[in-house]
Amino acid sequence: TLFNLILGSIEPTEGEVLVGGQPVVGTGPDRGIVYQRYGLFPHLTVLENVMLGSTIRQPALARFMPSYAKVRAADAERAVYYLERVRMADAVDKYPHELSGGMQQRVALARCLANEPDVILMDEPLGALDALTREKMQSLVLDLWKETGKTIILITHSVEEALLLGERLLVMAPRPGRIHKEYR
Repeated sequence: TLFNLILGSIEPTEGEVLVGGQPVVGTGPDRGIVYQRYGLFPHLTVLENVMLGSTIRQPALARFMPSYAKVRAADAERAVYYLERVRMADAVDKYPHELSGGMQQRVALARCLANEPDVILMDEPLGALDALTREKMQSLVLDLWKETGKTIILITHSVEEALLLGERLLVMAPRPGRIHKEYR
């Protein structure tokens, strides 16, 4: 629920949710999300999946504008940059079914980053990965956070992962969802 409130996919029954000091009113490009189940489109290549956000944001008529090719080239360049950051640039022409789970998760992370959100929401993004891949992804997330300084909100059931990746930890109590304890 907290995640969906921050994302803007549901409205609070009381109070308000602020991101960057501004009230959250619906979803927006300032917040990106990485799910546990990668959410990649099987009929799109890795590059197309990463460019998806910029494709959706551009109006259909933009295809007929003279500057459209430059915009698409910049989108592709940004997508490749983030694919390089997650060590997946050599897979731009592959389809999701050709990738391992860890590779798909790195593509999902690159897709989120390519939209350059201010806040990154990660919902158990490493939960389905094997131990070695999970460790590599944890290092990658930590490195990206250090490099970008972006706010990353990570939901995890792993205490070890929370301690490794977290700067501020909130332990939630179930039903009703409340903050049980906060650690800094």
